[in-house]
Amino acid sequence: MSEQFMVEVAYAKPEEQLILTVSVKEGTTALQAVEKSGILERFPEIDPVKAKMGIFGKLIKSDTVLREHDRVELYRPLIADPKEVRRKRAEEGKVMKKGGGDIDPAA
Repeated sequence: MSEQFMVEVAYAKPEEQLILTVSVKEGTTALQAVEKSGILERFPEIDPVKAKMGIFGKLIKSDTVLREHDRVELYRPLIADPKEVRRKRAEEGKVMKKGGGDIDPAA
């Protein structure tokens, strides 16, 4: 008989974050846990085949076998490419401070 254990499935939008706890069997993959969690019904914009996934911030493949207490995180696509944003700022002569904001030249 397979051992059951708990994992979490997490997804966040700017206005809403959700972490669901799911009981899974040994050998369950990240994709299977996502499907079992019901999060795809709650957020129909998630494409489980294309969505990037991670466990505690480290990218994984959807067929990664889960361990007890793992948290599968579903990542949204980036709206803007950070490299492109930096390049445009540099072209405009703006200097960025550490942390991403513009440096105030009047300060």
